[in-house]
Amino acid sequence: MADDTIVAGRIILGLKTLRDHLGCSLHEALDAYIARYEVLRRERQADFATSHEEYWANFCS
Repeated sequence: MADDTIVAGRIILGLKTLRDHLGCSLHEALDAYIARYEVLRRERQADFATSHEEYWANFCS
């Protein structure tokens, strides 16, 4: 599921998973990814190995 890839910081794979699952555009998948990331960051803080800043450091959209 996308949650595991989001927690693992595998952004590209997470986006692909969401696009396949939702049948949406890349932009829509990114919006869904960010929304789910925010929920997971609140609910499963201990599962994230990096800070918010480190998580997004090498990703440009």
